[in-house]
Amino acid sequence: MVVRMRHTRAHTKNRRSHHALHGARLSVAEGGAQHPRHKALLDGTPYRGRSVTKKKPTAPKAVAPKKGEKKEKPKTKKEAKKS
Repeated sequence: MVVRMRHTRAHTKNRRSHHALHGARLSVAEGGAQHPRHKALLDGTPYRGRSVTKKKPTAPKAVAPKKGEKKEKPKTKKEAKKS
């Protein structure tokens, strides 16, 4: 059996002194905008010499049929109900 060791008030307060919350650290971009450190903003302001912008999603390209394959016709509403 282990004897339980008591901590003094000073020891407890020393340990808890590191539990304080700090505000967010902000850096200033070349354009003057503030941002969190090591994070790039998606509004086009430069970060470390580069400008990062969010790309718009593109629609997938249509694939051309290979030689010898027939192109399928889209089904009409009546044909879709029959099958």
